[in-house]
Amino acid sequence: VAMAAFFNLAAVFVFHQLHVAASVGKGTIDPAVVDHVVVFGALIGAIFWNLVTWYYGIPSSSSHALIGGLVGAAVAKAGTGSLVASGLIKIVIFIVLSPLLGFILGSIMMLLVSWIFVRSTPRKVDGWFRRAQLVSASMYSLGHGGNDAQKTIGIIWMLLIASGNSGADNPPMWVIISCYCAISLG
Repeated sequence: VAMAAFFNLAAVFVFHQLHVAASVGKGTIDPAVVDHVVVFGALIGAIFWNLVTWYYGIPSSSSHALIGGLVGAAVAKAGTGSLVASGLIKIVIFIVLSPLLGFILGSIMMLLVSWIFVRSTPRKVDGWFRRAQLVSASMYSLGHGGNDAQKTIGIIWMLLIASGNSGADNPPMWVIISCYCAISLG
């Protein structure tokens, strides 16, 4: 758990370009439409959807729920003209591509591992895999921190832009540090 927390926090140094935060914060809906009510509605919608899917055991993505909540809240307030088509198209493409890429890369890794260790004993493979699992879990935590902290940065940045307390170029450093620390401590 401590190792996962460390790599969630270390993601701030690896994923410093904040592409996910920019997509969420200013790439999905028109910043002129954003106010605290829109963001509150988006968060309530995303939380409700996450609870429903959790209750019924439906696999779902919190990232997709958040984007769906933002789109729904913006459309409810200002209609479909408030959506940023280029940002939403990019997100939809990756909603489809991500599982496919994960399946393909996972299948390739499974085949490689099977071929590499086909003549090894279970004891020898177990020793290698115990160590490799630590590396794998570390990289998973690094990716998790980079993605999920940036979603939060994007939402806070969206509110700061809407309230006139931040420019659209970069989120304030305190937002970045706070979000990475929160995901690490969580």
